[in-house]
Amino acid sequence: MSDSELRQAVLKALDQVIDPVSGRTVVHQDMIAGLVVKDGHVGFVVEVPAGRGPQSEPLRKICEAMALGVKDVKSVTAVLTAHEDAPGSSHQHPPRPAVKRRPPLPQQGIPGVAAVIAVASGKGGVGKSTVAVNLALSLSRLGLKVGLMDADIYGPSVPRLLDIREKPDSDGKKLIPIAKYGLAAMSLGFLLQEDEAAIWRGPMVQSALMQMLNDTKWGELDVLVLDMPPGTGDAQLTITQRVPLKGAVIVSTPQDIALIDARKGIAMFQKVQVPILGVVENMSQFICPDCGSRHDIFGHGGAQDTARTLGVPFLGEIPLVPRIRETSDAGTPVSAALPDGPEAEAFLAVARQVKAALQTVSKPAPRIVIG
Repeated sequence: MSDSELRQAVLKALDQVIDPVSGRTVVHQDMIAGLVVKDGHVGFVVEVPAGRGPQSEPLRKICEAMALGVKDVKSVTAVLTAHEDAPGSSHQHPPRPAVKRRPPLPQQGIPGVAAVIAVASGKGGVGKSTVAVNLALSLSRLGLKVGLMDADIYGPSVPRLLDIREKPDSDGKKLIPIAKYGLAAMSLGFLLQEDEAAIWRGPMVQSALMQMLNDTKWGELDVLVLDMPPGTGDAQLTITQRVPLKGAVIVSTPQDIALIDARKGIAMFQKVQVPILGVVENMSQFICPDCGSRHDIFGHGGAQDTARTLGVPFLGEIPLVPRIRETSDAGTPVSAALPDGPEAEAFLAVARQVKAALQTVSKPAPRIVIG
């Protein structure tokens, strides 16, 4: 059965699930969103109005079970999200008073995971994912058991950087992360076509992130590295509020425009009391592969000066060299492909400082309330 045929079969199965509030099917109610089918692996969102979130968990489970019962379906990931109906929405529900903003749920640790760290950037295009992957590999080289989660829902890079094309298996309750180069890796991109966009609302992103974190069987890990989406939006706030982060690594390039956004990222983590493990200056200098001469394409030393000014650690410089780009594009990160090379050593130097910081940082990020 092709993916398009299987998608129709899943929709037909879901059209048998009755929403107990409206008495109509979840498909007829437009409660199924973001349906993705790839090689027998199915993912979708069950959308319910605000205020029905917790009590709709049985409905989510029924939808998941119905989809799983379709022939040729190998696994199903169903995310529950609650949102306010927009004016003119097709959802037929009686008016309700405005929902008051509630404090975030308490932070919960991930079973078996000793520490969770975020690799973040204030803006895109600074090589954050490349740093996250090579940092994870370098921490593994230092003897730690490491997991890597791609938290960039809209632009997942881990599938390409690690050349992972297969889909994660499930033990019936949780997804099994894919093992590559000694890492336990998970990404929404494993369930999507490489050129397929995840067109999701903010609440859907938040639900997907937390479900990926909590519904993945990580096993025993010393550290879980989160490759964060760029910026300081809903995804970052969700993770900082709901996950007890041990610290954050900020990635920037040397030019002023990137450093302005890096400062915003640092300020966000400090505001929610997540320790800054340090700043990495990526694309620090271009090193000519022919003559070995150094050129400051984007400037040099700006991230170090910013770290000094803000009183946070500076973790090191990563050079701008074709080898890092070539190995990343090939799905064989330089820390795995050429572990004895100077580029891998630069990442290893950063990892040594991060490992040392993890051993000294003990204060967990407290629960915060926005508003």
